[in-house]
Amino acid sequence: MSVDALTADPAVATRASSSAGLWRYILIRLVLIIPTVLILITTVFFLMRITGDPITAALGGRLPPAQLAQRVHEAGYDRPLLTQYAEYLGNILHGDFGTTITDRQKVTTVLLTYGSATLELAIYALIVAFTVSIPLGLIAAHRRDRWQDASLRIMAILAYATPIFFVGLLLKLVFSVWLGWLPVSGRAGTQTELLMSGVNTPTGIYLLDAIRLGNGPAILDVLWHAILPALALGMLTAGVFLRLIRTNVIGTLGQQYVTSGRSRGVSEFRLVTKHAFRPALIPIITVMGLQIALLLAGAVLTETTFEWKGIGFMLAEYLKARDFVAVQGIVVMIAVIVAVTNFIVDIVAAMIDPRVRY
Repeated sequence: MSVDALTADPAVATRASSSAGLWRYILIRLVLIIPTVLILITTVFFLMRITGDPITAALGGRLPPAQLAQRVHEAGYDRPLLTQYAEYLGNILHGDFGTTITDRQKVTTVLLTYGSATLELAIYALIVAFTVSIPLGLIAAHRRDRWQDASLRIMAILAYATPIFFVGLLLKLVFSVWLGWLPVSGRAGTQTELLMSGVNTPTGIYLLDAIRLGNGPAILDVLWHAILPALALGMLTAGVFLRLIRTNVIGTLGQQYVTSGRSRGVSEFRLVTKHAFRPALIPIITVMGLQIALLLAGAVLTETTFEWKGIGFMLAEYLKARDFVAVQGIVVMIAVIVAVTNFIVDIVAAMIDPRVRY
């Protein structure tokens, strides 16, 4: 098809313009990741140096002064701060986030070893959040300003505002101590843990590894241990999603096409769940990127409460040990994950709704 034919056909020209707008939007969002991550890395690096060098912070008082000074010199922490910063940036570009002080592991090894556990918990929490928030948000929107709506709004506020460690302790007290229905902590029972240690090329996601083994009791054990941590973390996100779904569905229920559908006899259930809900998904998808940061922050407290050995659990352990090299690497990696996730969510939103690109 010739250029003249393309310009003569308005539909083709519109599609070409829309495609160009999408690629321009993707490029801009991709470029913006670089300064965002750089600012986060810089902030974390200098905040970690406020209390001095990481070696002294972690081992000060436990080593003789001469030996401590030698360790500081060997690690290069007695050099000018800007020199250390430039070297740290160079190491990150090569995928080196440093070596932990307490257990002498590469930070990247720690991230790869424990990151899959946090990913698994985040997936469980999102499943809980969507399972709870979507139907309840639709009910709240449909029963606007009635007792159902008021009750659900209060529940959403409580779910979001209640400290996650308190929710976790309460769930453990009720379902583990009083009722004895669910495990108190851990990702799996002792027998399942031993089984997982013998898996060839493990993914680190226990449910997937148990499915690969085809072991039914192990699958049930993994799911059984995941219920309470997933509820504790998922309800935090469900509170945000519920209010967001309610607000956006109320907005779309007032649109002309919904009113027209109602006048044609379309059932109220279909109007709410299809005609009003689908257009309301755009802002929900956009906010999902922000919720990833909330999930990762909540994972620190959730994993600590339930001894779920993921990145959040290890971050708390390294903080207690004052191992700032490990803390710095984990925080930077979490920041990169959040930035990349937001980029992906923005692209998905732009593909669904062309208005986002402009």
